[in-house]
Amino acid sequence: MTRRSAQSRLKHLSNSYARRGLDVAAIHEELMVRRDKTNYVIQSVAHALDVLEQFFGEVDELGVTELSKRLKLHKNNVFRLLATLEARSYIEQNKATENYRLGIKCLHLGRRYIHHMGLVRQARPILIDLARKCRESAYVAIVRRDGVVPLEAAEAEERAVRITPPIGITLPLHCSAAGKAHLAFDAEEQLKSALPEMLKRYTDRTIVDRAALLAQLEAVARDGYAVDSGEFTEEVSSVAVPIRDYTRSVVGSVAVAGPTYRIGPERITSEIAPSLLDAGRELSHRLGYNE
Repeated sequence: MTRRSAQSRLKHLSNSYARRGLDVAAIHEELMVRRDKTNYVIQSVAHALDVLEQFFGEVDELGVTELSKRLKLHKNNVFRLLATLEARSYIEQNKATENYRLGIKCLHLGRRYIHHMGLVRQARPILIDLARKCRESAYVAIVRRDGVVPLEAAEAEERAVRITPPIGITLPLHCSAAGKAHLAFDAEEQLKSALPEMLKRYTDRTIVDRAALLAQLEAVARDGYAVDSGEFTEEVSSVAVPIRDYTRSVVGSVAVAGPTYRIGPERITSEIAPSLLDAGRELSHRLGYNE
């Protein structure tokens, strides 16, 4: 195509776009941006990401030969990519099989994403629905150091007397329902192992003996939910269940709180616990957990 014919073709396209009410300059600018961005793609980085993406789905481990076939790259190139990713803990090698699998850094990134982008956003509509069903305040909390911190809450607006969850305030693990849910379902038992023999007392109902608390946590694990009956704050009770993500790890807890005179054993069993368990399953499902 000659320069004159190319200019004629461009003018024809411009007139065609203009007749359809399209912004020719904007279209041209968008195309230039798209083209310019492709110029910044670094092939080695793209190949490294291709390696990580081979582990999506049902595959747990892959060898160099299989990765080479999948990526259509030479084995030496694949090995160098794996060595780089392994050095940064994004990939690790199974010494028994000599195959490779995703490393701990991938888990850390995934959990940070859920924390920043997923948990609170996904929890908000569930909390609103839970507060409506139970007619009590509901909140979602996560573990921070030696306590649990409520991140988001929904209150039962129709209640004249209601509990306002302490957003951003650390609650003790051993005498809050949200904390007990983490303790009971902590698969690695790191939280339990850090508990002292004598626990801090907050009210007359606080369990201060470690052995007695561990016995209660066994019941929590069996029932699927934890209860705090005025153990942290006088005349305030709460019930909580764990939240899991796609790694099957406990990443938070969802709780219902209200005055002790309204939250008794019978109401917990018949109304609050079933609603909480449903909410915990729904939120865990939204975070990628499959039972």
